[in-house]
Amino acid sequence: MNLLTRRNALKLGLAGSALLATGSQALAQLQIIVEGANFQPLPIAIPDFASADPAFGAEIADIVRNNLRRSGLFVPLDPASLPSRVGDVQSTPDFATYRAANIDALVMGQVERGAQIQSSVRVWDTQQALQVVGRSYGTDAQAYRRVAHIISDAIYEALAGETGYFDSRVVYVSETGPKANRTKRLAIMDQDGANVQYITSGRSLVLTPRFSPTSQQLTYLNYESGNPQVYLLDLASGNQQRLGSFGQMSFAPRFSPDGRTVAFSVEQGGSTNIYALPIGASQPAQLTSGAAIDTGPSYSPDGSRIVFESDRGGNPQLYVMSASGGGAQRISYGQGSYSTPVWSPKGDNIAFTRMSGGQFQIGIMKPDGSGERVLVSSFHAEGPTWAPNGRVIMFFRDPGGDAGPQLHSVDIWGRNEQRIPTESFASDPAWSPLRT
Repeated sequence: MNLLTRRNALKLGLAGSALLATGSQALAQLQIIVEGANFQPLPIAIPDFASADPAFGAEIADIVRNNLRRSGLFVPLDPASLPSRVGDVQSTPDFATYRAANIDALVMGQVERGAQIQSSVRVWDTQQALQVVGRSYGTDAQAYRRVAHIISDAIYEALAGETGYFDSRVVYVSETGPKANRTKRLAIMDQDGANVQYITSGRSLVLTPRFSPTSQQLTYLNYESGNPQVYLLDLASGNQQRLGSFGQMSFAPRFSPDGRTVAFSVEQGGSTNIYALPIGASQPAQLTSGAAIDTGPSYSPDGSRIVFESDRGGNPQLYVMSASGGGAQRISYGQGSYSTPVWSPKGDNIAFTRMSGGQFQIGIMKPDGSGERVLVSSFHAEGPTWAPNGRVIMFFRDPGGDAGPQLHSVDIWGRNEQRIPTESFASDPAWSPLRT
């Protein structure tokens, strides 16, 4: 079990992360268990944000509260129970009043809506009477929810010692219609399910969308020509183009960390191998060879290695090879078969889907195969994707019957599973990097 201390009764550590220093004060005695059933989220006070439009200030504060609550690391207190119902970002809080109410962490904010959204936020350690965050932010008026996500990330980073993940988006496959004849089209939304936009029309089947880590591009699988082929899509313009013609079927695409190359699988002549193609080039490099089915490539964050699934040993398992191909090392040795490997943005874990004992499982392991841990087990769960900070995984569940798939998230300790709201059935999620 991993024990980490909070610095100044506020610095909430995450397992495997370094605590961020905020001064020379001694570490507080309070300890927070960040692994196991005894973990206690941090209570945090977030009064409504001050604003010339009080309803708007309350809405922004509520988005921040909901973000932090969903993270599983924080418990925002009921605003009606706070010493002040509306925060005053310009004044120093009456720390004694908050300490008397057993409130250690306090967020005060102000937000105004005009041609631009302007906001400021201060986060206080009431026990030490110290400010740990003091920043101002601006966003486009049409994207006003972003300011709440940006503020949430600042709070998360200051108190958790990790980069946040709230100012990000998720692309997924939206599924509508009867189960035997579902219309599947690409959709994109904020990480909390808001601001849904539909990217493709649904005239052709689409699957496995993946974000470029460096630009507003997607790669995905399109059946427009009958057989599955890898496509690229520019989110700003909506332009779509086929990556190229490389055999009867190409599928399972994923960008390299620099966004300049797409790795994918090609089925040809009864075998399936992995290829890599620099965007704009015409001839891909073949990375695997043989009669096995090699698919699902995912790059390590430094671009030096690729994890993939292969049945070369009899049933699907996970292997790691150089990004230029060559010999591969098997890393999965648990019961059942493994698929959909995805390297964490931090490089410390690989997420996967495992089928074992009649159940689907979402799990993680170290890149060398050690430390395997199952996070979720159910009738049907697959398709993990990482939050930008590598501490939360999104995936989809399908309960079977007449119901359809839905998006869920869980943290890397297997805690705090939550359903992500979508307008329709949803599958194949892919998390974006933090927005810039």
